[in-house]
This record gives sequence, C-alpha cells and structure tokens, in this order.
Amino acid sequence: MHDIEQSEPAAPAVGIPVEQSVGPQRTDARVLDPCSGGRMMWFDRQHPDVIFGDCRRETLTVTDNSRGNASGTRTIRIEPDTLMDFRALPYPDGAFKLVAFDPPHLVHAGPRSWLAAKYGRLSDDWREDLRQGFAECFRVLASDGVLVFKWNETQIKVREVLALTPHAPLFGHTSGKASGTHWLVFMRPNARLSG
Repeated sequence: MHDIEQSEPAAPAVGIPVEQSVGPQRTDARVLDPCSGGRMMWFDRQHPDVIFGDCRRETLTVTDNSRGNASGTRTIRIEPDTLMDFRALPYPDGAFKLVAFDPPHLVHAGPRSWLAAKYGRLSDDWREDLRQGFAECFRVLASDGVLVFKWNETQIKVREVLALTPHAPLFGHTSGKASGTHWLVFMRPNARLSG
C-alpha cells in the first residue's frame, strides 16, 4: 500500500473550479496539452512548443519499495505552465496545430488512491465533462489541426467515450499490459466538408 503525502490538497475531481492562469499566457506555442499531469508521456517535458496545462498544481510523495527503489519513495510533481479547465480552454479558436488530450480516466477511486493522485479523477458528470473537453480541444485546433487522444479502459470503455464527440478518429493503436490504453488520432474537420 502506498502512503501519500501532498504539498497541497488534491482536487477531488475534474469538475471543480481552477484558479486563473499562473504567469503570462503564452501565445507562441503550437501544441497544447490541457491535462498534462506529471508530463509522463512526453520525451521532452519542457518542450518550448508546448503549453502544459492542468487543473491542479501539487507534489505527491508515496512510499515505494518496488523495482529496487533504494530511496523507498516516489514523487510526482504536477506543475502546469498554466492552470486550466479542459472544459473551458483559455485560448482563441484555431490557436494550436496539435492538441494532446489525455484526460483523467478514473471515476471510482479511494481518497488515498495513487492512480487518482497521479492521473486525476473525473467527476460524477464525466460524460458531459468529456463532451465539453472534446468540443474545446477541437475548437482550439487550427484548420486541419491534429488531436491525439489517449484513453485507458480501466473503468470506462473507449466506445463510450468516442460516443461523446461527433468526430471519428482517423486511426489508433492499443497498448499496455492488457491492451487497455488507446491512442487515437483525429484531424479537425475541414469547414467546407463538415458544414
């Protein structure tokens, strides 16, 4: 079992209000990750072309003696460039060439859950949250912009999530121990074809 220490209280779910942005809003970035968490999927966690956003800012330390971890602890830092709510992105239409959308995928998790601390947790109204999230991600994409969507089926099947957006993915791939993580690629619909 993991013991969790937090530097600040964790947000209980996605549906809570977040503070306004921390620091100036960048306008030079080409890529947005509105749910960046600990930036675990990024090779360059400080890439200058990316705005890393999240609805929380916190540092979590857990007891971890696995995999030969000599220190006996593991720490994750959630340090977004900008605090934001993926359901109401603070950017104009068409601002980004690429959006990486990796929202929380857990609805049910205990108050001391390491997975919820690491990845975040959806609210009870997760369908509406994700519907708004997809709409916002497509809104801030430039014409012919690309949305990369990552989803883990631990609690909610990907088909249930895809039903929340009118746009179909172009292609995708499953990965993970049980092939439960889906990577899906969308392209913003061309206005003359979608209207």
